Amino acid sequence: MPNTSSRAFLMSASAALALTAGAVSADTLRIGLASEPTSVDPHYHNLGPNNALARHIFTPLIEQDAQQLLNPGLATEWEAVDDTTWRLTLREGVTFSNGAPFTARDVIYTICRIPLVPDAPSPFTLYTRAIAGLEAEDDHTLIVTTDGPAPLLPNQLATFGIISASVSGAEDEVSFDTDGCTGIGDAPASAEFNDPAFAIGTGPYTLDAYIRGEELRLTRNDNYYGDAPAWEQIVMRPLTNAGARVAALLAGDVQMIENPPTQDIARIEGDGFVISSGLSNRVIYIALDQGDAPTPGIAGDTNPLQDARVREALALAIDREAIQQRLMLGLSEPAGELLPAPMFGTNPDRPAIPYDAERARELLADAGYPDGFQIVLGTPNDRYINDGAISQAVAQMWTQVGVQTEVDAKTFSAFIADRNGFNFSAFLAGWGAGTGEMSSPLGALVATRDPDRSLGGTNFARHSNPDIDDRLVEALQTVDDAERERLLREASAIAMDTFAIVPIHYELTTWALAPGLEYEARADQYTLGFAVTQAD
Repeated sequence: MPNTSSRAFLMSASAALALTAGAVSADTLRIGLASEPTSVDPHYHNLGPNNALARHIFTPLIEQDAQQLLNPGLATEWEAVDDTTWRLTLREGVTFSNGAPFTARDVIYTICRIPLVPDAPSPFTLYTRAIAGLEAEDDHTLIVTTDGPAPLLPNQLATFGIISASVSGAEDEVSFDTDGCTGIGDAPASAEFNDPAFAIGTGPYTLDAYIRGEELRLTRNDNYYGDAPAWEQIVMRPLTNAGARVAALLAGDVQMIENPPTQDIARIEGDGFVISSGLSNRVIYIALDQGDAPTPGIAGDTNPLQDARVREALALAIDREAIQQRLMLGLSEPAGELLPAPMFGTNPDRPAIPYDAERARELLADAGYPDGFQIVLGTPNDRYINDGAISQAVAQMWTQVGVQTEVDAKTFSAFIADRNGFNFSAFLAGWGAGTGEMSSPLGALVATRDPDRSLGGTNFARHSNPDIDDRLVEALQTVDDAERERLLREASAIAMDTFAIVPIHYELTTWALAPGLEYEARADQYTLGFAVTQAD
């Protein structure tokens, strides 16, 4: 909750910045980011800040609006010719920012390159796995064949940007093959995209500079095929400290910030600034390691988290309404699944997981842990809204039912390194559904890790359940919408009934803007500078 010292910090920081901040050009939009992109490479890390940055530079084939409805991007039309064949009509007259024409060759190259990105923490192969063939009928017509019916292909093609084949070193002829494409040359390393000379896309902006830890500078792309955005330049500064982010906004050092602290929103609005807020598709969840012992953070030669009764106990021990009211100040919605209803594949009648500490203790005793056990809960402290505070609250709640919990909080970059190394028995994280439907979180977080099928890429809990996998795979090949939704609902219900993963809440995402600016809150939580406009 707010206190006098935190408000004093904001006021003093604001005053200091006001003395030092220079005049802001009307042609420049300055944004304070809560979390910094880890790379300019649009295919390296399927992460919200990275995806938002990529949208400025690299246009996808199909665009998503603020509610994740599909709209034309580099593809103006898409149609299913039959159950396993799609025809894409590509936009004519489009050039990359270096003036080179955009053609089907660039799309083929991009899809060939995605599985070759080295050490991708969360790979985009989740969205390209169904593609079995790509054939250019001409420069602006592309035939896509799939390995079985792929009804979600348009949604999946909206999740990644198209890069230039020529700039990336491709040959004149690029041919797709699931066993290995030809003509692609040496696929570029992710670090190369941090160079403005290499980060060549068809988006509304070009990269001017990427200075890790300091700022990202973008310049309006004069070759952009769409309407010219309002801002000549966009400057993004990572301001992971919430107090410093608010102070920068109040001082005029930035004109837009992500995730203003919930306790400061009333004050920000009272000072005349604009608040844009809406329910997101991002679920904050806790993953529980279900692999064989030993498991990091739990002593001994057994892993209690393999027992569904223990997982249920930990889920019931979390008071989601208390977190909503006391920590989030109403800016969250307690969760019972990995996506909020009525998004596709959700069970609309499924309630949020209730708080029941007494039942949690009974379940622990039934599972053979009447005195509980000790566990370490990993968490970032600078990525999601109040992530560190939520983890501390969960730790207290678990401790109250007998599970003595220590919190291991660290910066997001350090957290990701540990998570990817399977160094947590339990960790708090978030997931935003890039496709806007249930197969996204199920396929990434819950499905059995299977690189050959691009499933479970972000499943760092070693969870595996063939009943979920079978329904998910079948759903991804089911053209009939009603049947596909039934399968996804069943898969989600099994995951929740077995507490394969523990959802906490869905974030209500908030932005704060300078007076006179407007931004439509987005379900995907992306901060898109080119979508910021000046009020009429």
